[in-house]
Amino acid sequence: MARRDWVVGGDRRAAAAERIYTAAAELILRDGLDALDVDSLAEQVHCSRATIYRYAGGKAHIRDVVLLRIASGITDTVRAEVKGLTGSQRVVTAISSALKQIRSDAIRRLMMTSSKAPALSDLHSSPMLGALAAELTGITDDDPAAALWIVHVVLSMAYLPIGDEQMEAEILHRFIAPAFEAPAF
Repeated sequence: MARRDWVVGGDRRAAAAERIYTAAAELILRDGLDALDVDSLAEQVHCSRATIYRYAGGKAHIRDVVLLRIASGITDTVRAEVKGLTGSQRVVTAISSALKQIRSDAIRRLMMTSSKAPALSDLHSSPMLGALAAELTGITDDDPAAALWIVHVVLSMAYLPIGDEQMEAEILHRFIAPAFEAPAF
């Protein structure tokens, strides 16, 4: 019996990576980020562990790619909303917009509220999310701690909302904005 090739299409590398990342996203949404492992993913995609590593990298890289795909819709909207803004106004707008986007989509809400949702520490440590936070808020690359703090603020507020939209806005303006205002001399 002839063995059927599991990758179909012109660019085998891109097709294989796409298939792996799509399956990884399905596994994460179904079982949670902690349950993602290369063996389960290889079984889901009907390939070997070596094929996963060859075309998609290790678990951390796959996790980051899946998170970036989920975040891409959020980031596109946030980019549009913060265009032309600077300083604390940009930071507060970026956080508010990201929270609105997370809460408006069923899959994003599921990722934030499910008992199988990724742990904050897993997301907080993602260098890709830190880089996105730096870009969207306008934080310079020389302050990665501030970018990670913004990631933590957004994820914390997404997991544990604070009151209503008005209270949330007040908290952002009182406690987050001052950290990013230009010092007065």
